[in-house]
Amino acid sequence: MIKVENLYKSFLGRTVLHGISFDVAKGEVLGFLGPNGAGKSTTMRIITGFLEPDSGSVSICDHDMAQDSVLAKERMGYLAESAASYQDMQVKAFLSFTADIRGLTGSHKKQAIERVIDLCHLAPVLNESIENLSKGFRQRVGLAQALVHDPDVLILDEPTDGLDPNQKFEIRNLISSLGQSKAIIFSTHILEEVESVCTRAIVVSEGLIVANGTPSDLKSKTPSGRLDDFFRAITKSDAQSSALTGAHS
Repeated sequence: MIKVENLYKSFLGRTVLHGISFDVAKGEVLGFLGPNGAGKSTTMRIITGFLEPDSGSVSICDHDMAQDSVLAKERMGYLAESAASYQDMQVKAFLSFTADIRGLTGSHKKQAIERVIDLCHLAPVLNESIENLSKGFRQRVGLAQALVHDPDVLILDEPTDGLDPNQKFEIRNLISSLGQSKAIIFSTHILEEVESVCTRAIVVSEGLIVANGTPSDLKSKTPSGRLDDFFRAITKSDAQSSALTGAHS
């Protein structure tokens, strides 16, 4: 359902993606991991159509993002890292607005809004302005807008950011449930979430995919059997990358 082929991208003469390729099938929740500066956010922005690659392609449900971007985006729900929204709107009005943009009308619109209110536990704040919500509730509103049109593909960038432990538990369970019928890319810095939610994980470092496998497979590659040890062993931190760049400049 998601096909990424040979993505290259440079900024100001610096190549940040070096031929990224992967697929995500229906029923998969793919954890997308990498240290800061690894190319993770650039890849996510290209997949969602906010950036164009220098070369390579992305297709969503067989619709090419460059050639059929409207059709590709119709099949996709996207929660950006900042959970962007109209801060002065009330929650219910914002969800109604989002449903309108997605072409939902009449009883279909009403049912879709009621469904995401229930899924994301938004009933207590429906008449609140988004700017007055806690970060956790704002994140849930962002997830609700991504789900309102019941997309086949979900792109979630740090979906549990700002949530308390109970809220994180609820969202993880929701993502696991949604993953049975959708293709999901789930970007996170929390390795515990990869183990609890994701059926497969990709690790990106310096614009390259350096690991691709189930969480169990990746953990088995270290003596400790810990995912965080595996992650540290195959990636470079910002400080290490800066030191190497300075040494070769």
